[in-house]
Amino acid sequence: MAEDGDGERALLEAEPELPEPGHGAEARSGAGASLLAALCDPARLAHRLLALVLMCFLGFGSYFCYDNPAALQTQIQGDMHVNTATFMLLYSWYSWPNVILCFFGGFLIDRVFGIRWGSIIFSFIVCIGQVIFALGAIVNAFWLMQLGRFVFGIGGESLAVAQNTYAVSWFKGKELNLVFGLQLSMARIGSTVNLNVMGWLYYKIEESFGFLGHTALGVTLMIGGITCVFSLICALVLGYMDWRAERILHKEQGKTGEVIKFTDVKDFSLSLWLIFAVCACYYVAVFPFIGLGKLFFMEKFKVSSQEASAINSIVYVISAPLSPVFGLMVDKVGKNIFWVLCAVAATVAAHTMLVMTFWNPWIAMCLLGVSYSLLACALWPMVAFVVPEHQLGTAYGFMQSIQNLGLAVMSIVAGEILDLRGYFFLEIFFIACVSVSFLAVVLLYLVDYTRGGNLNFTSRQRLELSKMTHTK
Repeated sequence: MAEDGDGERALLEAEPELPEPGHGAEARSGAGASLLAALCDPARLAHRLLALVLMCFLGFGSYFCYDNPAALQTQIQGDMHVNTATFMLLYSWYSWPNVILCFFGGFLIDRVFGIRWGSIIFSFIVCIGQVIFALGAIVNAFWLMQLGRFVFGIGGESLAVAQNTYAVSWFKGKELNLVFGLQLSMARIGSTVNLNVMGWLYYKIEESFGFLGHTALGVTLMIGGITCVFSLICALVLGYMDWRAERILHKEQGKTGEVIKFTDVKDFSLSLWLIFAVCACYYVAVFPFIGLGKLFFMEKFKVSSQEASAINSIVYVISAPLSPVFGLMVDKVGKNIFWVLCAVAATVAAHTMLVMTFWNPWIAMCLLGVSYSLLACALWPMVAFVVPEHQLGTAYGFMQSIQNLGLAVMSIVAGEILDLRGYFFLEIFFIACVSVSFLAVVLLYLVDYTRGGNLNFTSRQRLELSKMTHTK
């Protein structure tokens, strides 16, 4: 983001004190006018908090609708007459465009659309994708549902980039980490609400309107798409607020700061490639599992559909409040490799409990939620420790690309395994993937230690190293 002195400082200043109010109706009127003035003034804290609320809801619809297939797995497979492998294509088609777009989303926002039009366009694409997805169910055309998920994927990940760019533009400074944590929490809330509401909504539509089969499914998905329309409205209002702040404070539009140079790949270290491997092997055992988890809990643990949805969503419920907490903890303590190792080991334990025991599934899923939150907070920042700043855009682009490629391929593989061998072998497959991730973490520690790296330094050691570097 290009910095503009007065405008940037104005956005980051604390809110000025309000004048002392009077008494009675006149005082209440004056307080209301003062609050309204604060909400309309881009230099005031109240205005920035309003912008933060809109930023949080900007991605709510996308995250809510991403796991629509997981919430409606039994309905989709039954109404559309597809097996599990075909069902999992709904997740693969979301990931395929993001194998490429993660490199160009930031470029489109910085150089083509701008942050305001970029967020509006990507929000609109998400809405169109969800509408196509729902129409595919209504007309009983599964190929159209896949097309809808593909379009939805084009907008979804790029919208997240726009959301982060807005956060940096408005809150660059001491508040930024908190803002990112709040945005992540809202995303997880969206996923949680989806997993617990969509199945119930499907049955209510059947009961209330008499729709059956794929028609009820399509109507349910169309209603769920209202959340995407709400996010589009937030994008429009936020775009206006950002345009107005630019005019009043003379600040420039936010920039992603992503500089993608594919020639940088030849300079990537072994440590960075091992981080990529940890990421790819870990996430394929989380998101595809949640996509298939509802039916697993119903079949193995004999719980109701509603309880299965609640168990399946607990990973997101836990990560919503814990992600900011773990982020602060890792910042204060350091030791990133140690925390990643703990997270991966706990994930292996969670999957092992699910497949090898009949213990209450809430225990294993709560453990999975904690480990998932911890890994995200400890793994992703490590990239910044092993590559120069000018290569960060390329490195994070490759990391996201490899993650999406793994999800696209492994979602199909998971569906095939479930169709051919059942949930036992599917869980063994997930345990194998996380075990490979565990071995990659151990190898990462050894490589980092032998090469004198700082990935497992404490925060104090990193601070001392930084001081020594700047002194030389």
